[in-house]
Amino acid sequence: MYVPAALRQNDLAAMHKEIIDCRLATLISSGESGLQASHLPLLLRADEGRYGTLYGHLARANPHWQILAEGGEALVVFSGADAYVSPSWYPAKAEHGKVVPTWNYIAVHAHGRAEVFDDAERLLALLGALTDRHERPRPQPWAIDDAPRDYIAGMLRAIVGFALPIERLEGKWKLGQNRSAADQAGVKSGLDASADPRDGALAQRMSDR
Repeated sequence: MYVPAALRQNDLAAMHKEIIDCRLATLISSGESGLQASHLPLLLRADEGRYGTLYGHLARANPHWQILAEGGEALVVFSGADAYVSPSWYPAKAEHGKVVPTWNYIAVHAHGRAEVFDDAERLLALLGALTDRHERPRPQPWAIDDAPRDYIAGMLRAIVGFALPIERLEGKWKLGQNRSAADQAGVKSGLDASADPRDGALAQRMSDR
């Protein structure tokens, strides 16, 4: 990922929060069969390793886990808030007109090499943690124990888990830091006025920065 110095995020806690808040990540790796991408909910163990370790699982029928098992580097992309930025929001447009559209966004890239596993006990613990994370806020959370034990055992045989210790972590917060304070304020105002909640989410991130 190309990250100009002004847009680079070096705060590990901020990048970890972005990883946790991202509900669906994109796992990309390359092997003898070429590039493969899978879209997955992942679990971060922030206290494991220098940058943390990511955990997830793939369908056994998905050849992606075999590419992971080859030991090559994998890339996991976590996409945060994003929005189109209109040149009309820049006060600079009225001053000299030398403005163009752009796209502002937040993204985190995690690099590492995965260990795959299919041990039933370890898979069950992973599924339990992932389920708890997403069910916990619900009024009546579903738990794995709610399903028949033999049914869950069959499901476990149909998946392969992986642990991916993060070896390199990149964060890009493209929020107009290269623009003047007046232009940044104009963009935030424009995003706040939008009826699209995704624009409002990026405006809030500009305020939080």
